[in-house]
Amino acid sequence: MAQHNTEVLHQRKSLGKCPLKMGMTGVAFAAIVGYFVLYSKKKPEASALDVAKVTAGVAHPDNTHPRR
Repeated sequence: MAQHNTEVLHQRKSLGKCPLKMGMTGVAFAAIVGYFVLYSKKKPEASALDVAKVTAGVAHPDNTHPRR
């Protein structure tokens, strides 16, 4: 007959990772994905720097309107 193990499946084991580092990594990953989504939807006259400014939230109207 098979023996049953009464050990809990490591549910009490700590994560081993710092929650702050995991949070910072998540925020960085979300920012990178957001940049590439905005870059893929940009208008042809916008530059990559304009997209980065919009992603960071420091863009002015002259960065977001077409150049003349």
